Amino acid sequence: MGNKQFSEWMQGRNFAYWSTGQHKVMPNVLMEKWAAGEAVLLDVRAAEETEFLALPFALHIPLDELPDRLDEVPRDKLVVTFCSGGDRANVAFAYLQNQGFDNVRVMPGGYANLIPELMPGKVRLLLKKRAS
Repeated sequence: MGNKQFSEWMQGRNFAYWSTGQHKVMPNVLMEKWAAGEAVLLDVRAAEETEFLALPFALHIPLDELPDRLDEVPRDKLVVTFCSGGDRANVAFAYLQNQGFDNVRVMPGGYANLIPELMPGKVRLLLKKRAS
C-alpha cells in the first residue's frame, strides 16, 4: 500500500470509527465464530514467534509476506488479524481493508487477550462445537 493509497483509506475513516471499536473483535467472539466455521485468525507474527507459541488453528502469514500471499486469505469469512502486541495486526487490518476485504477485524491486546481463551476447558468446548 503506497502513501497515497493509505492516506485515501484513512480519510474514509473518522475518529468515531476508531473510538467505537468497530474495527476490533474480542478473542471470545472470534473463537465462537471460528468454532462455527465463520472466522479465521490471521496470525501475522514472524516465523520465529510461531515457534515459541504455535496457534495451529490460525492461518499464519508473516506480515512481510502478506502482499504476496493475499490469495490465501479467505474472503468468505470474518478475518481477524493477530500478532503478539497489536501493531502488526493493525497494519494487516489496514492493508486487507485497502485490498477490498470488507469483513476484517483486529484482535486487540495480542497474547494478553488471546491466552485466556486457550485454556484447555474452553478449547475442548470449541473443538466439540466445530466438530458438530
